[in-house]
Amino acid sequence: MMRKSESKLRAGAYASSAGAGLLLAACLGIGVAHAQAIMRTPTISVPSRTPTISVTGAARAVGGGDHGPHLTPTVHITGRMVPNPVLPYARYSPNLYPACSNAYRDADGECLSQPNGGGDGSGKSAKKSAGKGRGKATPVAMTSRSFANEFVAEIDSALSPTEADELARRHGLTRVSSENFPLIGATVGLFRITDGRPYETARREFAADASVRSLQPNFRYVLQDQKPGVPTEGDPAQYVLSKLRLPQAHTLVHGANVTVAVIDSGIDAKHPELANSIADNFDALGSSEGAHVHGTGIAGAIVAHTKLMGSAPEARIIAIRAFGGTTGGAESSSYIILRSLNYAAEHGAQIVNMSFAGPKDAVIERAIAATAARGLVLIAAAGNAGAKSPPLYPAANPNVIAVSATDQQDKLFTASNRGNYIALAAPGVDIFLPAPDGKYQITSGTSFSAAYVSGVAALLLERNYTLKPEAVRMTLAKTARDLGSPGRDDLFRDGEPDAFAAVMAVPADSTTPVAAAAATTKREDSEKRRDDPNIRAIEQPSLSSADDKSAISQADRPAAR
Repeated sequence: MMRKSESKLRAGAYASSAGAGLLLAACLGIGVAHAQAIMRTPTISVPSRTPTISVTGAARAVGGGDHGPHLTPTVHITGRMVPNPVLPYARYSPNLYPACSNAYRDADGECLSQPNGGGDGSGKSAKKSAGKGRGKATPVAMTSRSFANEFVAEIDSALSPTEADELARRHGLTRVSSENFPLIGATVGLFRITDGRPYETARREFAADASVRSLQPNFRYVLQDQKPGVPTEGDPAQYVLSKLRLPQAHTLVHGANVTVAVIDSGIDAKHPELANSIADNFDALGSSEGAHVHGTGIAGAIVAHTKLMGSAPEARIIAIRAFGGTTGGAESSSYIILRSLNYAAEHGAQIVNMSFAGPKDAVIERAIAATAARGLVLIAAAGNAGAKSPPLYPAANPNVIAVSATDQQDKLFTASNRGNYIALAAPGVDIFLPAPDGKYQITSGTSFSAAYVSGVAALLLERNYTLKPEAVRMTLAKTARDLGSPGRDDLFRDGEPDAFAAVMAVPADSTTPVAAAAATTKREDSEKRRDDPNIRAIEQPSLSSADDKSAISQADRPAAR
């Protein structure tokens, strides 16, 4: 009898706990929905020659599809309401890397044990080899990480277009495009399977042809912006200026005569914030799409100079359209990114901003190494795939300055990638930027953090045009403001750039060797970090191995300085 009573009491207690848990979950759910539908009205005060701007977001919630409702705030400029609402937050860039445990990752962090998402012959699922070197595991989700039935191949440069077409026909393929890329000294083509054969069969046969030097999938890249789930407290617009100490730096330099290639979606060159800042345009897609919210915002983070202020307002922009798509977020591919990097290197860019991410890609790794070897400063968004994501590229390439995102309270953006490849952290949450058609946007993502750092790099190059990429990296690292736990970490790495301290650390006399940064705001461990063996150096990877031209893997481990 006693045991039955005790059992009843336990059952009652369990039911009460479960009910309380359900009630708490319901309450929390209501709270989140409420937070997504309401935005406070901040007051924006931009120093120097920037007028006051106020943003009102109390109006209406717009259905956000799978992502829930999102706000369409209204911008007030110089006291007069703009009748048209600003563009909504840009679409979230999907995480192309499903989470998996370490037991199912290869040396590059790729998940290997997940099932393939499609039956289009793009590869089979495979488990990590347990030993004795039998076979190679096939990377996960080839259909989402690359374009189905497409190859990027380096072919014999002596082949004429007609001969390249015949090469493709022999293997049941169509040559979509091919050209010589001086950047990497190779002829590379984009080929597509047209006879319905399985992907792996076509890959194996094409790779065996003597005219094919190397072969890989045509990987997919996505822009790195995201709508935050809950608005950040505090004024969302232009807080980046004081965080990076840009007004102080602008008393000395503005990025004049420095050219930044922005490889992104379409840029609205007619926007007042970007007037006279676009020095050159190149459409790597050959498309007829108009300006895009992401590319316009990235350019604004660097060179805005009317109502807003970019980090390098007098820099010149090479606007390279590499991302397109009418539905959702814009996307690009290995072949298009290669065309874009080649154009930037061949047309005088000193800095390349890459606010996109994708998988490790041999042809892009090779192009990145060649671009860095030419002395260009390469800066990329760390990615918005979150804490469980493996390294994303090109940010994880040793030659690239990878930037994670922080908010107004110097906390890491929840969606930001982490890892020892991160170099710096910069504001990227609730950033106020231009949008197409003369409008403005408030958006978030590591994309915009990278763009601000590209502008700061432009300030350094105006100060001393002889700076090499490694000197730019070292100056930014040594003068950065430490965030998080003392010293280096996988969230913020060296910390938040201090534009003024960095500019002051660079001698204005271009004939003077770059001196050590004296006015550093880092903690005392900065001297130790200078000798860190994990500092990354320029590497020249091979597009393919001698044994397998399609399974390409370069050593991207950090090299000693």
